[in-house]
Amino acid sequence: MTEQAGTGMRVILFGATGMVGQGVLRECLRDDRVAQVLAVGRTPTGQQHPKLAELIRADLSDLSPVAADLAGYDACFFCLGMSAAGLSEADYTRITYDLTTAVAGVLAEVSPGMRFVYVSGSGTDSTERGRMMWARVKGRTENALLAMPFDTYLFRPGFIQPRHGITSKTGWYRTLYKITGPLYPLLARIPGLATTTDQLGRAMIDIGLAGSPTRTLTNRDINALP
Repeated sequence: MTEQAGTGMRVILFGATGMVGQGVLRECLRDDRVAQVLAVGRTPTGQQHPKLAELIRADLSDLSPVAADLAGYDACFFCLGMSAAGLSEADYTRITYDLTTAVAGVLAEVSPGMRFVYVSGSGTDSTERGRMMWARVKGRTENALLAMPFDTYLFRPGFIQPRHGITSKTGWYRTLYKITGPLYPLLARIPGLATTTDQLGRAMIDIGLAGSPTRTLTNRDINALP
């Protein structure tokens, strides 16, 4: 970690316009322990805040031209991702494994002391040999990140309920969340079944600041953090 006492944590956030990333960005901007957020993405977040800076890149797979702008950060919260539905394994690998490891490779060179927090998914296959294509690719991605020369933490949330006006870009997800919203208090009573965008965001900040003896965190772990 490069954070100095009393200065606050400097965070790079990928995927700030997605449902999970929106939640993480909201919590970072609200938390006094976070001094600065650099949102890196293909499109602007549409938000303005004294702590928020943005770096817009059409091609996120090649960040070498802006590597100097990514140096000196304490943590990276990587929330980019998409459903594997309708994609071949090659296409999903390109979007998930190739992009993530390309970004992480640049960050490992310019900020090797940072903590890298990756949003994976419940059911990810660390053996890389399972029957589910998406789980194999996610597992391969996780394993590659764990081999990088910085502290890597893997978030494997299951069901995530969006809150505070945050929405998914996917139409059928939005419909699902409208249905589950009123039911969330019941879902939350089942340990480890569900979390929320704000709980996940706060957990990421806690891990970014202090790390954890556990490298892989499920909904139960996420909800247990302060």
